[in-house]
Amino acid sequence: MWVLFAFGAAVFAGLTAILSKIGIRNTDSNVATAVRTVVVLLFSWLMVFVVGSQQTLTDVSGRTLLFLVLSGLATGASWLCYFKALQIGDVNKVTPIDKSSTVLTMILAFILLREPITMLKVAAMILIGGGTYLMVYQKQEVANDNSKGSLWLLYAFGAAVFASLTAILGKVGIEGIESNLGTAIRTVVVLIMAWVIVFATKKHTTIKNIDRRSWLFLVLSGFATGGSWLCYYRALQDGPASVVVPIDKLSIVFTIAFSYFILKEKLSSKAAVGLVLIVAGTLSLLL
Repeated sequence: MWVLFAFGAAVFAGLTAILSKIGIRNTDSNVATAVRTVVVLLFSWLMVFVVGSQQTLTDVSGRTLLFLVLSGLATGASWLCYFKALQIGDVNKVTPIDKSSTVLTMILAFILLREPITMLKVAAMILIGGGTYLMVYQKQEVANDNSKGSLWLLYAFGAAVFASLTAILGKVGIEGIESNLGTAIRTVVVLIMAWVIVFATKKHTTIKNIDRRSWLFLVLSGFATGGSWLCYYRALQDGPASVVVPIDKLSIVFTIAFSYFILKEKLSSKAAVGLVLIVAGTLSLLL
């Protein structure tokens, strides 16, 4: 069952990137992140009360709460980097780099969580790493013609690193708690972090300038994120992080497909080969 939840997370994550890209075109990325997090927070706590896990809130241990808070901080940092990269770069440029966190997550799962590394996982990491390289290499060439240079690249790599930490910390944090409640608690941390940054940078004054279309897509992306999170952490609770995370990263397929049909972003032949390698490496982990 956890495999189905992992694939569900991938589908919703794919929608999140596209909806967010549209929503932040005329909006500061930090403000957009903070606004979206409000929607995710409401969605996640609604699910907590639907399943009745709020009754176990007082039973949450200090260790679990600590790792949930740390996971929330890592998530917030990853989001801020990711949506800044999305704002200044193309979706099919940013997404492959963000998904490169898969390899780092598997390595960290082996080192910190003692999850075994088999020859199959090594082969999968080589495929995923090679596929990501092909996509990133092509994208760097294109980026040289961009007036913003490689700035989006730095933010995308930052998002990948923090995403890896999020998965590891989240795995530890939800071991002794119902997954919906764990997600909701983490979202509170992300919300606080996002709004602190908005007010610290004095971007809160720009909220009134957000147009209706941007509001709509930001809210929709928030719901998509909420759906992705709920599926992801339900899968992470029952399945190994070294497998759940790569499946979730299959959202790259949906993201690039949506970017082609909706945003009219094209994929080169070299990048397409890279995408095939990433998918092959990810699917091999299910064998």
